[in-house]
Formats: sequence, structure tokens, C-alpha cells
Amino acid sequence: MIKIIIENIRIAFESIKSQKIRALITLLIIAFGIMALVGTLTVVKGIDNNFSSSLQSLGSNNFSFKRYTNNFLQGRQHQRGRKKINPKITYRNAMDFKKRFRERDALVSLSFVAGRNKEIKNDEKKSDPTYIIVGVDANYMKVKAFDVTKGRIFTGKDIEDNHHFAIIGTDLVKELFKNENPLQKNIIINGNRFKITGVLKNKQATFGGSENNKVLIPINLARSIYSNKNANYNIDVAVTDKKQYDVLVSKAIALMRNIRKLKPAQPNNFGINRSDKLAAELKKVSQSLTLFAFIIGLITILGSSIALMNIMLVSVTERTREIGVRKALGANRFLIMLQFFIETLTITFLGGMVGIIFGIFIGIGVSKLMHMPFAMPWNAIGTAFFVIFVVAIISGLYPAFKASKLDPIQALRYE
Repeated sequence: MIKIIIENIRIAFESIKSQKIRALITLLIIAFGIMALVGTLTVVKGIDNNFSSSLQSLGSNNFSFKRYTNNFLQGRQHQRGRKKINPKITYRNAMDFKKRFRERDALVSLSFVAGRNKEIKNDEKKSDPTYIIVGVDANYMKVKAFDVTKGRIFTGKDIEDNHHFAIIGTDLVKELFKNENPLQKNIIINGNRFKITGVLKNKQATFGGSENNKVLIPINLARSIYSNKNANYNIDVAVTDKKQYDVLVSKAIALMRNIRKLKPAQPNNFGINRSDKLAAELKKVSQSLTLFAFIIGLITILGSSIALMNIMLVSVTERTREIGVRKALGANRFLIMLQFFIETLTITFLGGMVGIIFGIFIGIGVSKLMHMPFAMPWNAIGTAFFVIFVVAIISGLYPAFKASKLDPIQALRYE
């Protein structure tokens, strides 16, 4: 049986060689369908990985208070068709919360964006104005699950004593220091000199925003340098005991409402972002994208299958005399059917391999354009091989069955 299959594969390649243009068109049809399937699933996998990376950067079992709740479509909540404008979270609000939220299983961090699109200098050159200056406290790195590849994080003393220290992202290292070690070197921010004590670990973009163009400085020092009375502060809370998560969230919301002097009937005038809710939302988005990509891919594959079947039916008609000769020489219906089925399977497999390769390249290209992490789409490749097999069965069985039913005498008379 194995010898028969190998012989039919050889015959299939000879048939492909003899009908190069037709075989090429057939192969490209299959390749296009598989490329669409693998390409879309690869892109969706990259988006899903980006979402997961973004969620990890928020920290597990965390929640935060911001002016608005994170929203994929817009930055502001809406209420009854009107924009809901929340008051900013002031420094007094933030400090009041941190002082009063004394829970054993919670760690609170305060931060604020002191400046955007800022230029950073060192003793030799200056950067492009693309950097974000963030004022942070001693808990920021722990709560936000940030880490350093070089140096150290801020201590409580650094914050209290307003030390002119800075932790910089990898973008600034590449731009100002290139291959040099930036630790203990100086940078100038808004005319103030800071010593670099740490370099942030490289991170993927979070919900479209880069984490590698940030410069962290002590929060009180940032307030004095950028004396912005209207600054909006972020309050981040890390929960160490998962069992206490919901209880602590409820307590934190009640405290925040009290700080904002809200009456019982009034809705929250602040945003709260829960890592568990965000994870559930991201999962729904990911599932919807995967389903959409799979449907698009299957529709393309269906069109490819129909086209392949038509081409194989034409091939059976044109090779009627050949079928008659093989039957006259002793080939039974099974062998004729096997010949055409293996030929279809060979063409489908070759086209599928080309489609998988191009689909992966599409995924790589889109990932680079969208600045997303690329991951080898093993699930998509496995799905593609399954689809290749199904397409071969759907497209190959009927033409093969039709070829096997031809009467040898009538086939030999065919011109």
C-alpha cells in the first residue's frame, strides 16, 4: 500500500509538471486561502499577546483610581448621551487616601504625569522631545510591577529627601547613551540635573502607549519642578491577599467617595480600574477577534475549495483518455480514485505550506507596524494543516470519484 501511495505521489508531481500554469494557479488559490487564515490568526495572536502584556504591566490583583475608567474606545465615560466630566484627582485627594487607607493586605502608590513630550539633555547632547516625566513615590515600582535591568529603584529616603535621582527607560538609553552604561551619569530635565540610578526593564506598548519613553523622578521633587496646581494624580493599589480583593475594593471606593464628599445618591465622580474586570474585558475582545478572523479565513478557504474542485473536475475531463488507458491496463476504481485524490492532496499541501509561510510573514509585518510582540502562531499553523486536509477531502473526493466511475471503453474513445 505504501508503494502504491509513493507511486501516486510521483504521478501527481509529473502531472503538476505537465500542467505548470494550471497547477500554479491551483496552488496559489489554496495558498491565498491559507495565507488569509494564518495571517489573520497570527495578527489576532499578536494583539492578544499585547493585551496580556498590557494587563501584566498593570499588576495582578491590582486596582487603581483615575479621573476616568480605562476605555478602549474613548477616554471619558458617558452618561445619558452627555460627556461626564469628572473633577481631577488632586494631590490632597491622593494623599488623603494614602494616609487613611491603612490596610494590612494593600500597598498604595501615588504618581502623576509631570510633563509630556519633554526634551532630555546630558553633558554632550539632547534628545528628541518625546519623553514623559512621571513623579512617583517609593511604592510605584512594586505596585506597577516594574523592574530595572540596571541599578536600583527609589527608596523611601530618596523620596522624602527629594534626591535628584532618575530612573530612565530604554528609549532614552539608546538615544543619549547608546552602548555606554548610563548609571551614575547625569541628565538635565527642565534645567535640573538628575543622577541616573536605574534603567527600566524594556516593556511592550501598553494599550497603545509606550512604557520605554518614561523618566521617573521623586514625586515631591516633580511637584516643585513642575508646579502644576491642576495636575491629575493616579492612585494605584496592589492587593497581596487575593481573597481580600473584593473587600478592599469596596472599602477603597467608600473611602474615595468620602474624600470626594459624595452623597449616597450621587454616582462616582472618579474612575476605577480593576485588573480582574479588565482581564475579563480583554478576554471578550480577544475571543471576538479570534472568531472574526476564523470566519474570514474559513470564507476564503471555502472559495479556494470550490475553485480547486472545479479545476480538478476540468483535469479529470481532459485526462479521460489517460484514465481509460490505465483502466485497460488493469487499474481498478480504487487506484484511479486514489491517484486523483493524492494529486489533489499534493497540490493542496504545497499551496498550504506556501500560504502558512506568507501568513506568518504577514503577521510579523503587522506586528512590527503596530509595535506588538510577535509570537509563533502554533495554533494557527495546526488549524491550517487541519483545514488543508479538510479542503483536500472536500475538493478531491468528488473529482476522484467521478474519474473512477468512467467506463474504460468510453474513456478510450474520448478525444
